[in-house]
Amino acid sequence: MSKTPVTHSPSEPSSAPEFAQLLRELFEEHIVFNRVMGLKISHIGDDRVRARIDMKPELIGHFVHGRMHGGVISACLDALGGLACMAAVGRRYSDEPPLQCLDRFEKLATIDLRIDYLRPAVSTHFDLHAEVLRLGSRVGNTRMEFYAADGLLVATGAGAYIVS
Repeated sequence: MSKTPVTHSPSEPSSAPEFAQLLRELFEEHIVFNRVMGLKISHIGDDRVRARIDMKPELIGHFVHGRMHGGVISACLDALGGLACMAAVGRRYSDEPPLQCLDRFEKLATIDLRIDYLRPAVSTHFDLHAEVLRLGSRVGNTRMEFYAADGLLVATGAGAYIVS
């Protein structure tokens, strides 16, 4: 992925495409664990995000059946829930310069996470969706879904994130 330079001065208000690009770079390139898992963002909206992860041998949890490890599923859904909150906070503060808005995520952290595993994660790749259900002044609540390549729902999640 080529980096798109930010073409505004630090004092200009944020624009959605520039902010989304900064979030994508942060998520895919600077968070090392996301890079190790191979998590790639496919869409960043105002309060919904989508991503994809390709199956690879390093992610297998059950070697006989070739199933993805449940911890990878949980980590991916957690990361995507946090990203959805970041996108929603970015929308809320869209009048700020993008880099200043990114500083708001210094305190972003998971405070509660629930994952329901619905079926074995066996697929060539997986698609993830996350949406913000409520964004308060201190806490954001999200719902996440983890799909196999054939569209079957593999796992769902719900998360709460400190956002300020």
